Amino acid sequence: MTIDGTFRARVLAGDFLTGFWLNLASPLTAEMAGLAGFDWVMLDHEHGPGGEETLLHQLQAVSATPATCLVRIAANEPPRFKRVLDAGAHGVMVPYVSTAAEARAAVQAMRYPPRGMRGVAKLTRASSFGARFDDYFAHAHEWLVTLTQIETVEALGNAREIAEVDGVDVVFVGPMDLTTSMGIPGQYGDARFHDALGAVADAAQSAGKAAGILLLDPANLPLVRELGYTVVALGSDGGAVAAGLKQSLVTLTATA
Repeated sequence: MTIDGTFRARVLAGDFLTGFWLNLASPLTAEMAGLAGFDWVMLDHEHGPGGEETLLHQLQAVSATPATCLVRIAANEPPRFKRVLDAGAHGVMVPYVSTAAEARAAVQAMRYPPRGMRGVAKLTRASSFGARFDDYFAHAHEWLVTLTQIETVEALGNAREIAEVDGVDVVFVGPMDLTTSMGIPGQYGDARFHDALGAVADAAQSAGKAAGILLLDPANLPLVRELGYTVVALGSDGGAVAAGLKQSLVTLTATA
């Protein structure tokens, strides 16, 4: 495993980067997704069943593939950042970031002193168990990607200020939570949601950051591409398995 600044540079350069969600806590599906050709995969430790007992195995599995491995933590709390970063995550997604102050707290947890408050240890997987510690310590703030999620009406109103926080790389829409907060849960075709997507994209672009989203309705892909979203995920391992199981049953029972 080698972490460098290539992926973050591509994020900030506005490259279109395809992603996939991993919510089954399985190292096997993590490896499969990494080998499928996605630019990045997201280990979901907010809503998925994964935890510290599965994190390392998933990170190791993805390391055997070309994909970049990111982790969504359960809450904006410093110990959670430290654990996933030391284990070798290339970036952290932070849920429910609704203010610039919360975004600054996330960046602080991502960075070593004097730039932040991340705890320092040499013998970690992230630094090749100490072999690359000096390089990692000096450059981790340039290599690691910070994604803050826009999931509330408050966050939507503060999107510009959140995007302007130094160290926030991606403002990332969580469609289910955001539409629920807006009073239109799951209505991804609603014009109000589309306006919100435009507002987040404008905030990101004005700050020189990337806009991202997990698409829950593939029909919105042309819209988000047009708006300038570049860190875009579609699908999950749990969803793929569920859909495959249903299709197998439909096929088997079609002539019953």
